[in-house]
Amino acid sequence: MGAGRPCATLTSAMRLAKYLAHSGVASRRAAEKLIVNGRVSVAGKTVTDPARDVDESSGVAVDGGPVKPESHVVYALNKPPRVVSTAKDPGGHPTVVSLVPSERRLYPVGRLDFDSTGLILLTNDGELANRLMHPRYEVPKTYRVQVSPSPVSESSLTKLRQGVELEDGPTAPASVRRLAPARIEITIREGRNRQVKRMFEAVGHRVEALQRVAFGPLRLAGLEQGAYRRLTPAEIERLRKSTS
Repeated sequence: MGAGRPCATLTSAMRLAKYLAHSGVASRRAAEKLIVNGRVSVAGKTVTDPARDVDESSGVAVDGGPVKPESHVVYALNKPPRVVSTAKDPGGHPTVVSLVPSERRLYPVGRLDFDSTGLILLTNDGELANRLMHPRYEVPKTYRVQVSPSPVSESSLTKLRQGVELEDGPTAPASVRRLAPARIEITIREGRNRQVKRMFEAVGHRVEALQRVAFGPLRLAGLEQGAYRRLTPAEIERLRKSTS
């Protein structure tokens, strides 16, 4: 396995929220919440402005603990069913983060439902995570789904390809292909909550099983359920380019 791409030294000033994300504390959005909630200090004084400029010499701390830049890593995990796509779960369920031992503070890039399986990324690079999930970059995600009733008609596949109307608005066109009468592969470039399941419900089918098989340029192939691997620098660079 290749080494992770080192984090650039944060000597130039940048916004506080971005600094926290670059340091692996949280995603940019989550870092902004930490700041607004008064959990971040600079030189010993609480700061609630995410746009405050800081650098490594500013004395940034979260909950009293100093924040120092750490090298960035990205892991690919084949999520098993009945695992929560969060860093912690108050209900006591296993989490995707618990499946990947690391000294770094990892968090998942996006989510898969509790019973869904497949490729999920974990990283301490908040900036990369934010870009991968931002709708503006339209990073494709591919799923294989088993549905009922069977078969799925050509007219239903056409509707999915053209976009369907959901309660939160119409979906963008999707790439769809039939693998079997009730097994479909679908690629979307959005990230709404339970989107794939809701899209199939909109054309009269219930998703019985869902597996993510690709995220951007990365494929799931070669990873058993519950297994993980650290991405190579070349793979991480391809991920970055997918958001450019």
